Amino acid sequence: MITSIRRRVLMWALGALALGACLLVAGSWWLLAQEMNEVFEDNLKQVALAVASHHGTNGTAPQPRLAERLPRVYEEYGKFEFVTQVWSREGKLLHSSDEGVELPFLSRSGLSVVTAGGEKWHLYTVVLEDGIVQAAQRASEREALARGTASALIVPAVTMLAVIAALLALALRRGLAPLSQAADEVTARSDEALHPIPLDSHPRELHPLVIAINGLMARLGSALALQRTFLADAAHELRTPVAALKLQLQLLERAGTEPQRAAALEELRAGIARAQHLLEQLLQLSRLGPETPALKRERIDLAELARAAVGHFSARADEQKVDLGAVAAGAVPAAGDPQQLTILLNNLVDNALRHTPPGGKVDVAAELRVGQPCLSVADSGPGIARAERERVFDRFYRVPEAPASTGTGLGLAIVRAVAQRHDAAVTLDDAPGGGLLVRVQFPRP
Repeated sequence: MITSIRRRVLMWALGALALGACLLVAGSWWLLAQEMNEVFEDNLKQVALAVASHHGTNGTAPQPRLAERLPRVYEEYGKFEFVTQVWSREGKLLHSSDEGVELPFLSRSGLSVVTAGGEKWHLYTVVLEDGIVQAAQRASEREALARGTASALIVPAVTMLAVIAALLALALRRGLAPLSQAADEVTARSDEALHPIPLDSHPRELHPLVIAINGLMARLGSALALQRTFLADAAHELRTPVAALKLQLQLLERAGTEPQRAAALEELRAGIARAQHLLEQLLQLSRLGPETPALKRERIDLAELARAAVGHFSARADEQKVDLGAVAAGAVPAAGDPQQLTILLNNLVDNALRHTPPGGKVDVAAELRVGQPCLSVADSGPGIARAERERVFDRFYRVPEAPASTGTGLGLAIVRAVAQRHDAAVTLDDAPGGGLLVRVQFPRP
């Protein structure tokens, strides 16, 4: 069973945090216990020394101090951290554990902060019936204790932080292992292994990514298949004109008379023109594939585009005795790539001239149909049977009854590719009076 990535990461992270918290609490407890033991032992020593320095008072002469019998202890310890004093109710000092410290006399019970000998002291006063007792501690001792405890905690805290960070890194690595496995699986794929990645072998959080990768591989497979088909078809189609050129060159070499040489030369010239036309269309088609850069749209006038196409083919139309004209009442604005739309229109006009007999007519029109810009080319040729109108958009497909010299079978494929990049629709219909009407309708600008 594939575990959810969210659950894996949560379980590993919580486990790492729990273990780190246990280590941190245990280490802090041990360290604080050691520090507090030292503090309490020091306090016990201070209290013992304070008691040892106590003056006995029973209303008569003071008794000798026990501290006089413990000089070595005083020498070893030095200054007291705590100082105790006993006062009479009238404010007379009866006893002090450190005669070098002069604490102020206070007759009110409770805690207070006083200054004595240039140092700050924390003072606690107890008012009794027969006297007043005071105990004081240097503020610097408390600060030193806090600094010492904080300093002692720095190294263990940094160590625990490093341990917790390592545990979390391990937890995240183990929790996110399915991502690495999925990446390794995609990396191991070759350009031939484009079959879908099974969803049941990955956690559900990765399903959207796996589905997107599968879709990308499907599109890549289609593009590669289309490219292989295109290359195979192009090689097949180029073989014929190359063989024809070779044959025409042999005929030219064998021509014995000037008229034969002129005829062979004319055939060779026509063959070269056909091969050049095929190569140009192959290049145009290769630039319109799905892997080409995104279309750069700009505002154009389809009527101006139609008039430019008519001007470009007018000499050829006159040579073929075909009436070629533009029908555009006014400006027809649209958005698109002018260069690609010129290729589209040139292919439509070229196809129309190839299939229109002498004395025929070809009209190139730009108009608005139901608010949508539209380009159309109508000819008076034989037209295309309805059963063949969908297949003629396939690459290298020719209508069976059409002569081999009428085209390459790429014109309408190029037209559809350009139209699809412009979100336009291409339709074939019967032209008024017979022939073929090709209409390209663009979306509203």
